[in-house]
Amino acid sequence: MNPVRRRTLLGSMLAAPILAGCGGAGDDAVTFFFQARPQEARTRLRIIDEFTRRHPDIRIRTIMSGPDPLQQMLTYCAGGKCPDVLMSWEMLYAGLAERGVLLDLRTLLDRDPAYAATLSADSYRPLYETFDYGAGQYALPEQWSGVFLYYNRKLFEQAGIRPPGSWSQAWTFDEFLAAAETLTHRGPDGRVRQWGFADAWVPYYSAACFGMNNGAQWFSPPKAPTRTNIGDPRFAAGIQFYADLAVRHRVAPNVADQLSVSAPDLFSSGRAAMLLGGHWLYSEFSRLGGHADLDFDVTVLPVGPHGGPGAITDVGCTGLAIAADSPRREQAWEFVKFATGPVGQAIIAESGLFVPVLRSAMRSPGFARAHANIGNLEVFTGGPDVSRPLVITPAWGKVDSLLSRGCNRVLRGAAQADSLGAMSGDIDALLRAGT
Repeated sequence: MNPVRRRTLLGSMLAAPILAGCGGAGDDAVTFFFQARPQEARTRLRIIDEFTRRHPDIRIRTIMSGPDPLQQMLTYCAGGKCPDVLMSWEMLYAGLAERGVLLDLRTLLDRDPAYAATLSADSYRPLYETFDYGAGQYALPEQWSGVFLYYNRKLFEQAGIRPPGSWSQAWTFDEFLAAAETLTHRGPDGRVRQWGFADAWVPYYSAACFGMNNGAQWFSPPKAPTRTNIGDPRFAAGIQFYADLAVRHRVAPNVADQLSVSAPDLFSSGRAAMLLGGHWLYSEFSRLGGHADLDFDVTVLPVGPHGGPGAITDVGCTGLAIAADSPRREQAWEFVKFATGPVGQAIIAESGLFVPVLRSAMRSPGFARAHANIGNLEVFTGGPDVSRPLVITPAWGKVDSLLSRGCNRVLRGAAQADSLGAMSGDIDALLRAGT
């Protein structure tokens, strides 16, 4: 599954009429390529509207992505029609950078050292550094999502379980499993009526996060890696723990179970007590999303016996990049600075749809108001500091294809996680070969 699907699983793409008025089709408009669900796109339009109010001489024309944004961007650029500003994903941008599609933003940052210093001081280092590759800075972060656990307050209170509220005080694998077992209820016929845990993300990416929380990186180094650690016993044990939740302990739906109902639907209907996902689901579960009876909060991922002391999560970050051959580079730079700077990030903060990437916006009253129903707000505010990239490599497309086949066999119960080490040589060869 494409990693960007995590922000599109629960909604269709925005219809074109909603995007009308964002600049005409004239050649002087800055084109902005992005992918979003309807509510997300409306927030982006608020940023665009405020930008054009302050910069009436710069018009923005939006281009919505289809289901495969990477291929779409490559097609545009190969045809000489690359959008000026491009949404970038942490697992996809390296290939574009190596192909010369993206502009090194350091060429622009170096012209304004005062702005660059202010931005750097207000940024979360794990997010900002996600988009530096080689000797360049190829995007500026615009939103954090990460992955964590949503939980049903009512079901937890009924079970007498109190989950941790911060990344520094995470629960153990054993504590997490015990909670999931307690929260899994079966009927007289043995069929599950309520699951302890469900997963709304890409399962083998989630499993990798469990491996990382057991003390081993997935790749070394995570950025431009030369080898995989999938054969590390600690990483394999984390993957096996995740797989066993469904295969062995039956506290989570297996592949067949998920064919009939989605994980978010299980959680929103009270048929799953915990759900792994990112902030992209927040609006779906909030009262604005239509689930007035769902009382939920958030907690952190569990830590294995070899991990810790605190929990970590995936960076889950998107950024804004500029096409290297953009004829509107200066105008595009003004928009990127605005959207990733204090004003744009304040709009993101108060929308409740995204988590901002600047500390000042994260501390803003608007962000707190947008998440007033969340008791464990530190899961959001502390998430960027404990984020780690899964992997950043131009070879990801080929590596992903190979990994998904092997890992999905483990998640189905057809193989044990310690067998994945046999794939290391082939994966390392792909990493060395690059794109």
